[in-house]
Amino acid sequence: MACPVQFLCRGLRTVGLVLLYYAFSIGITFYNKWLMKGFHYPLFMTLVHLTIIFCLSAITRRAMQCWAGKPRIILSWRDYLRKVAPTALATALDIGLSNWSFLFITISLYTMTKSSAVLFILFFSLVFKLEEPNPFLILVVLLIASGLFMFTFESTQFNLEGFIMVLLASFIGGIRWTLTQVLMQKAELGLQNPIDAMYHLQPLMFLGLFPLFLFNEALSISTSEKLFRVTELSPLLYSLFTLSIGGTLAFGLGFSEFLLVSRTSSLTLSISGIFKEVCTLLLAASLMGDKMSVVNWLGFVVCLSGISLHVGLKTYYSKNKGMSLRQLSTKSPELELPLLRQSEDGKEDSAADEDEEQEITLH
Repeated sequence: MACPVQFLCRGLRTVGLVLLYYAFSIGITFYNKWLMKGFHYPLFMTLVHLTIIFCLSAITRRAMQCWAGKPRIILSWRDYLRKVAPTALATALDIGLSNWSFLFITISLYTMTKSSAVLFILFFSLVFKLEEPNPFLILVVLLIASGLFMFTFESTQFNLEGFIMVLLASFIGGIRWTLTQVLMQKAELGLQNPIDAMYHLQPLMFLGLFPLFLFNEALSISTSEKLFRVTELSPLLYSLFTLSIGGTLAFGLGFSEFLLVSRTSSLTLSISGIFKEVCTLLLAASLMGDKMSVVNWLGFVVCLSGISLHVGLKTYYSKNKGMSLRQLSTKSPELELPLLRQSEDGKEDSAADEDEEQEITLH
């Protein structure tokens, strides 16, 4: 009787974690879009979010330190500026441009265009030799690119400026996630835990995005009656409150992704992400009034097919790689990857689960 009960509990836990991930991921997309209707300062909003994420990460690290009784990793200035800065700059531009695009485009176009990030992740993974060349990758690229073209073809709510912003964000996102994988897989840095990575990334992300904010929004926001030229206290408190909610959602998204992957696998996150795109588009059509033609929906299906093929290929090769790791570890234990030797709670994982953990940042 223990096995069915354990299986049921594991299934309920997975469903709960997926729903938590959906709540934060879909919630922040719709919330930012809603906020941009009355608050036209996306870069300032992003800076506030980064500040909140840093503070919540610091609090979480402190709680984890008290719970485990071990000090958390703190990088030296040399490693911080040389190895973390490129990832932080790419992440800041990706998030900043994504939020900026909400001023111009619909949620459906944003969701669909953001899905093209898989193309750029594949490209930079090949450049940095994190991904092995495979003929099926050509089919993945063709499916996603064709789906994106069909989705934007004769779209009645298409905006070129916003589309370029999201496409540029997806391109930079490819660099971002590739550099993030390299950063988190360097065992000597000790940033395998996403909470530690978030804590170290936020200050440099803030500094990287701040010049763009000064150039584009600083003058207009300094004369805004919503913040710096308020005549009453209530509008200022309302603006700060709404911005704080977005920052909390952003932190919750990162933390829920970490929980989902650490308690299940990166494959679960990838599959959940595919269904999340479907839910987002359906909600955008029903709640926000986004209009999509039959060709647009067909393009979305084609794009999802490419993403699903990519996830399937990653799973197949991860399993084969896991079998190779098991054979190596039985012959020579010292050949085990130090990064994958133990899980977060100190217990050893199976080789297959370890290999899936190695894929966390690319999904």
